[in-house]
Amino acid sequence: MSQRLVKVAKELNVGTDSIVEYLAEKGFTIEAKPSTKISDEMHDLLLQEFSGSIAIKELADNIVIGTRPATKPVEEEKTPPPAPPQVEKAAPADPAPSTVKKAELDEKDKPKVKVIGKIDLSPKPPQPKTEVVKEAPKEEPTKAESEVTPPAPVEEKVPDEVLKADAPKLQGLKILGKIDAKKLETPKSKKAEKEKAAKAKKDKEAKPLASSDTSTAQKRKRKRKKLPSDGDGRAAGAGGGTGAGARKPGGRFGREELKEVSKKEIDDQIKATMARLSGGKSKRQKIRRESRKDKVERQEQLSEAVDEKLLQLTEFVSVSELASLMDTAVTDVIMTCMNLGVIVSINQRLDAEIIELVAGEFGFEIEFISAEEQGLFDEEDDDDDPEDMKPRPPIVTVMGHVDHGKTSLLDYIRSANVVSGEAGGITQHIGAYEMEVAPGKSITFLDTPGHEAFTAMRARGAKITDIAVVIIAADDAIMPQTKEAISHAQAAGVPIVFAINKIDKDGADAERIKGELSRMNLLVEDWGGKIQSADISAKTGLNVDLLLEKILLEAELLELTANPNRLASGVVIEASLDKGRGYVTKLLVQKGNLAVSDIITSGEFSGKVKAMFNERGKKVKSVGPSAPVLVLGLNGAPQAGEKFREFDNEQDARATAAYRGQINREQTNRANKRISLDEIGRRLALGSFKELNLIIKGDVDGSIEAMADSLQKLSIETIQVNILHQAVGQIVESDVLLASASDAIIIGFQVRPSIAARKLAEKEGVEIKLYSIIYEAINEIKAAIEGMLEPTKEEKILGQVEIREVFKISKVGTVAGSFVLEGKIARSNHIRVIRDGIVIYPTKENAHGELSTLKRFKDDVKEVKAGLECGLTIKNYNDVKVGDIIEVYEINEIRGTLD
Repeated sequence: MSQRLVKVAKELNVGTDSIVEYLAEKGFTIEAKPSTKISDEMHDLLLQEFSGSIAIKELADNIVIGTRPATKPVEEEKTPPPAPPQVEKAAPADPAPSTVKKAELDEKDKPKVKVIGKIDLSPKPPQPKTEVVKEAPKEEPTKAESEVTPPAPVEEKVPDEVLKADAPKLQGLKILGKIDAKKLETPKSKKAEKEKAAKAKKDKEAKPLASSDTSTAQKRKRKRKKLPSDGDGRAAGAGGGTGAGARKPGGRFGREELKEVSKKEIDDQIKATMARLSGGKSKRQKIRRESRKDKVERQEQLSEAVDEKLLQLTEFVSVSELASLMDTAVTDVIMTCMNLGVIVSINQRLDAEIIELVAGEFGFEIEFISAEEQGLFDEEDDDDDPEDMKPRPPIVTVMGHVDHGKTSLLDYIRSANVVSGEAGGITQHIGAYEMEVAPGKSITFLDTPGHEAFTAMRARGAKITDIAVVIIAADDAIMPQTKEAISHAQAAGVPIVFAINKIDKDGADAERIKGELSRMNLLVEDWGGKIQSADISAKTGLNVDLLLEKILLEAELLELTANPNRLASGVVIEASLDKGRGYVTKLLVQKGNLAVSDIITSGEFSGKVKAMFNERGKKVKSVGPSAPVLVLGLNGAPQAGEKFREFDNEQDARATAAYRGQINREQTNRANKRISLDEIGRRLALGSFKELNLIIKGDVDGSIEAMADSLQKLSIETIQVNILHQAVGQIVESDVLLASASDAIIIGFQVRPSIAARKLAEKEGVEIKLYSIIYEAINEIKAAIEGMLEPTKEEKILGQVEIREVFKISKVGTVAGSFVLEGKIARSNHIRVIRDGIVIYPTKENAHGELSTLKRFKDDVKEVKAGLECGLTIKNYNDVKVGDIIEVYEINEIRGTLD
C-alpha cells in the first residue's frame, strides 16, 4: 500500500530531500512534494538504508526529559527487603567462601559511596530481625555448587551511624468552648432559601454526569454516525456507555433509560410542524416537496455504496468543516497541520494541497468538486414527469462578424431600430428579444456583438442557445469572427442556419460564400449538404420570412419542451446598475416559472424579485421557459453567464449566496500574485520595466469583461497592464482613492463620474478617461502603452571628411585642414575618427565625438558640403594625423510600437 512522502520521512526520521536523492540513485524519480506517494518497493529500500535512523529515533523517544536515571551503587545502599522466613530462623553462620569472594570482587568494582547515615522508616517488628545485605548480581551456579553448597545467610551489615531526629508529639487542639453559629446569621428571605435549595438540588443531579467525556464540547457539532444495531433493534451503545450522550439509570430526569431520537425523526417532525404553521400549501409546492424527498432518499441509497474513505468537497473548506467531514476532533486536525509546518486556527480555510495532506494522514482520499457539483445549484427534479413537459419557444442566437447585419435583421423582424441607438453603430451588449413570428409560435432571439473583443459573449450565447444563426455578408468574405462563431456553435453541439445577407448590394455573390463554406466542410442544402441556409436582405426584408420558416423547422425537429410548474432556473445574460432602480439583471428563464416575489440566487448575490419587465419595458407578473426578462431585486450584479435558481425560502438563498461569496473571496485573495525574487531579477535585467494600472467601470458586466480581456492582452515583456478593479456602476470616490493610492487610470465605459468623484480626481490628480465605443478605448490605451515604450535609437551616416594637413597652433590646439569626400559635415553632428579602418576616437562605449570649431577660410560656418575644403578642431582631442578619416553621423530616435 502506497504512503505519503511526509509520512515515510517521519517514520524513518530523515528529511524528504534525503529520501528523494536516495531513490534517485536507485532509479526511482519522484517529486519532492509532501503529498508524493511512495510504493512498497521504494519503502523496502528506504527501510534497509535508513534503519539506523529509526533506531536513533526509538532511543530518543525513550529519553524522559527532566529525570536522572538512578545509579547502581545507590540502589545497593537502599534498605533491603526482609529476608525469607527460613533465613530468619536460621542461626547466623559464617558465609560461604565463594559468596564472600564474589561480594569482595563486587565491592571493588563499585564506586565508593560515603554513607552518612540511614533513617529506618519501616515499622518495628515484634522480634528483632536480621538485616541482610542485597545479594551480588546473579550468576548461574554450577551443578556441583547447587548440590553441595546450601544457601547460606549473608553476613549482617550494621550501619555505621543512624541519625534520628526527635520530633515533638502533637497533642491536638484544646477545646475551650462552643459558639452557636446560627445566632450570628442574618435572617434570610424565603426566596433566597428557595434559590439555595434549588442550586443544591441542581448540583446533586449534575453529579452523576461528571464522569462524561471531556471532549463532548468539541464533538457536539459533529454529525451523528449511524451505529450498527444489535439483536433487539436498538443502536449499539444507545442508552448505555459513558459517552457524551449516555445517561446513567436514575440520572438527571429520574428515568431508567432514554430512547435516542434519530436525526430523520427530528427532521420529519420539523417539516410537519412547518407545514402546519404555513396554513396549507399549493398543489404545486406539495408535488415539488414530495419529489424532492424522493430524490433525497435515492441519493441516500446511492451514498451507501460509495466508498466511505472518499471525501467530495470544494476547495478552501475550513478546519472545522474538514474535521466534521472526517468525523475527527478539530484538535487532531490542527495538530496534524502543525506537524506539517502549517499553523492554522479552527475557522481558517485550507487550500487544496494542505487538504490532501491532512486527509491523507487520516486515511481519506479527496475529490475536489465545484459549488454546482456540490449541490448548491443542482436543478431540482431533473427527471420531470413527461406529462408535465410542455412545448417551449426555441432560443436562437444570432452571431457573425461585425457590421454584417445581425442587429439590422432583428430590427426588421421586430419593426424596431436598435442600430440607431448603438454607439458607433455596432452592438456592444448582448440583447434578448421574444417575438411572435407566426400565430401561436414565438422565438427568443439573442443578439451577440460581432467585435473581436466580445469573444466571451459569443461563447456564452452559443452555450445557452438551441439554434445558431450565423450571418455572413454576401459582399464580404468569411471573416475571423465568423469562423469563431461557427466554432462556438459546433462546440456547443447546436444546429446552424446560415443567413447570407446583403444580397441586394452591388458585388454581392452568395455562391462564393457557399463555396468558402464548403472548403470548411460545411455544405448547405443548395450544395447537397444538410445545413439550412437562406439568401436574405435585412434592409429590405427579402426572404426573411423564409429564414424564419427554416428556424421553426429546426425547432420542430428538436422537440423542445420544459416543465413550467416548478422552481425557475436559467442563465444571467447581463447585469447593470441603474441610478433610480438599483441593480438590474437580464435573465433568460430555461426551466420553471418565475414570478414577482420569488426568491432567487445567482452567484454570490440573492434577493426577492421586486419587479419584472419584458424587452419592451412593460411590466410582467410571471414568465415561463425560454422567456427573457429584466429583474429588479438582487443585491448585486452577478457575472454574465452565471446560473440562477429559485428557492423556497429566503434563508436557504442567503446561505447559498454567502457560501459562494466566501469561496470567491478566497479564490480572489489567493490568486493575487506576490512579486517573487525571480520577477524582481527579471525586471532589473530589463532595466526599463513599467506597469500600467487600470480601474474599469462600465454599464454592464459583459462589456467590462470584454474590455478587461482586450486590455490585458496588450501587455508585453517590458510593460505590464494590471486591472486593479472592475465593477458595474458609476465612478465613485472610492474608485478615485484607489487610483490615487496605486497610480492608476480610471476608464469609464458608458458611465460618468459623480460630482464628488470628479472633484476628488481633480484634487488628487487622477486621470479619468470616458468612452462609448470599445475599440476607441482599446486604441487609446494601446497608444499610451506605446508612449511608455523606450524609443529605438538608430544611427544615420551623413558624410566622410579626409584630413589632408595638420596645423598646431598655441592656445588653440590642433587644427585639421580637411576635405569633404561625401555628404556634408555640420558643427552639431557627432563624429568619430578612423585610422586604418579602426576607430581611435571616441573609444568609450556609447560616447560621441563633437566638433569645437568648423571654418571655411576665416569664417565660422554651420556646415560644409561635399567637394569643399574646411578647417576643424575636435573637442578634447588633438592626436589627429594626415590621412585620418572623420565619419559624420547623427542619432535618430524611433518611437516604439506594439506591432
